[in-house]
Amino acid sequence: MGTPSQGWPGFRSEAERDGRPATPVAPETPGFTSPAPPLASRPARRGYAEAYESVTFTVVTRAQRDLTVTLAAQPVFDLARSAPVGRRIRRVVRHLGGERALLGLGRRTLEPADLHRIDLMTLRQGLDLLRSAPAGGGILPTYWRTVASSRGRFALLCTELQHAGPPGSLMIEVLGGLEQAPPEAIAEAISHFETAAQGIVLHIAPDVAAARRLKGVGGCCLAIDFAGVEHEHARDWRSAAGLIGAAREVCGQVLLLNLRPDRGLAACSAGATHAVFAGMEALRV
Repeated sequence: MGTPSQGWPGFRSEAERDGRPATPVAPETPGFTSPAPPLASRPARRGYAEAYESVTFTVVTRAQRDLTVTLAAQPVFDLARSAPVGRRIRRVVRHLGGERALLGLGRRTLEPADLHRIDLMTLRQGLDLLRSAPAGGGILPTYWRTVASSRGRFALLCTELQHAGPPGSLMIEVLGGLEQAPPEAIAEAISHFETAAQGIVLHIAPDVAAARRLKGVGGCCLAIDFAGVEHEHARDWRSAAGLIGAAREVCGQVLLLNLRPDRGLAACSAGATHAVFAGMEALRV
């Protein structure tokens, strides 16, 4: 892994790939914009939270439940450089038919075999989304129960053979169930994936204790979803900064998901290294 200011191995900003200096990404300021060139000469730009591409596929579970899975390639920013350095595949699983399809199902959950199928299809479709990027690298999601099983472990190891990106450019984001898994079991499972060509991101709950219990487990990055963390106002930031600091003490790189773009500099100062920014509606006066 590279140092926090260097970004993940194999990930270079779009500006660096084009030989241009990186342009800092700043939050929109209502009522103020810098002079812009004429529309004809202005290059196309993407928002900091805009997904690049997406794909949707269907899965029928062993219980004959119809699911739709949507994958979207989100830009990942290096906070020290304020520049995009890669892509993260965000996965959303929905039941076809909406809430009515869930009536009578109670608290029934998906079986490990269903999770395994969803992960395999995610790997195939997600790799295609990542290959469409100039750098060809990024982060793919995988359920903990797939990683913890020998069958799932074999499938994930095979992705290294499918991926033709630079060393270290493909990372697996493990999510769902890490809070209940013993740290030694997590360490043993992820040791099978950490190679020169593949790294591990551990997606943890937004809790200081959840971060600290993983000290010494391994993994090149901790991911924390800030959608459920109060960080809009200054009075909330002390607690949010404490969470970031605890995660950074455990791991050399910390990725914040759904971070408000106006908190990017503060998050960097608190110890976060990367972020996937949340979309924010433009203010109107």
